[in-house]
Amino acid sequence: MTAATNKVESFNRFSQRVGFGNQGVLGDNDPIEQEKAMKFNALLTNAVIFHNALDIAEIVRQLLEEDWEIDPEDLAHISPYLTEHIRRFGEYSTHELGLQPEAYDPHLDVDFSPLRDDDPPAPDGYGQAA
Repeated sequence: MTAATNKVESFNRFSQRVGFGNQGVLGDNDPIEQEKAMKFNALLTNAVIFHNALDIAEIVRQLLEEDWEIDPEDLAHISPYLTEHIRRFGEYSTHELGLQPEAYDPHLDVDFSPLRDDDPPAPDGYGQAA
């Protein structure tokens, strides 16, 4: 229970860090506008998490190519809630928006089966991917 609570609290802190505008205060009484602001923040938060996960996977691939041994236990402790690289008040270029990204390859050549064998079964289906 504590681990799940910690993950939720980490996500909420990360989400607040990403959606820093107006100090997190909803400045409109219109419920539709409030819902839009919350959904935009959730979308932005999830996009940054996805980008962080892509960056982490790319670094792991580079290390594997350099013949580093990657311990799945170490990877299990890496969080995608990284904020140090986010330039909240920086300059952003949008002229590249028309570019198509390269196809994403989700495969990492790391054996996670030792981690799965040690995990106790989740109660009532919790923790299973949908």
